[in-house]
Amino acid sequence: MTSQGARSLGLLSLEEGGPPPTPQPGSIVDPAIYDDFPIITETVAGAWANIVIRGDPSLEPACLAAARRLVERGAIALSADCGFFMRHQTAVAAAVNVPVAMSSLLLVPTLLRQLPYTAKLAIITADSRHCSEDLLGIADPADRARVVIGGIEGGKHLRNALMRPPIPTDVADTEKEVSACIAQLRAAHPQIAALLFECTGFPMVTPVIRRSTGLPIYDITDLCRLTLASVV
Repeated sequence: MTSQGARSLGLLSLEEGGPPPTPQPGSIVDPAIYDDFPIITETVAGAWANIVIRGDPSLEPACLAAARRLVERGAIALSADCGFFMRHQTAVAAAVNVPVAMSSLLLVPTLLRQLPYTAKLAIITADSRHCSEDLLGIADPADRARVVIGGIEGGKHLRNALMRPPIPTDVADTEKEVSACIAQLRAAHPQIAALLFECTGFPMVTPVIRRSTGLPIYDITDLCRLTLASVV
């Protein structure tokens, strides 16, 4: 933990049911990702993974309380360790006076503008059953038709994350599941020109999958770095 008052990146965190796990290289809580910029976290009370993924409006007060505590402790930008916290983006951004980027899904409209109009953007999520249209930030039906969503529900990664307490998943297993999902999507949609990882557990496999697919890949750490660069 960083001391009170230090300028830091603040992360709203899921319930872990115990001490936070040791940061893994390449994860959202790896300080090396941000050139050793300090990271502080606050657990959102009641925010178990299954509750956040499926969406529960009653979590919003706890999200706001955690966000305010992070700012009091010195956070100069806020994010979260689950992309499905996107549902609370508007409320958290209105409650604090620092930039808020709760989910990589905020990038969807921008990435569509970066691609040719005939190209598609693929969102890879931990659970496609709950990655609903209201999280994408796009209203134009033509834009929505350019977004395809694939998930790894049913695999080890999500099953382990839903445990209480959650169980870490081997990086090789995550890579296998994400790669298989991408291969299926590309077979069905050859127009895919870029990938967006919703899950904050995927950045650890982003570099290897960038190499294997040859596609641009964006994840939550890219958005956090961009946000920090604007204020540091």
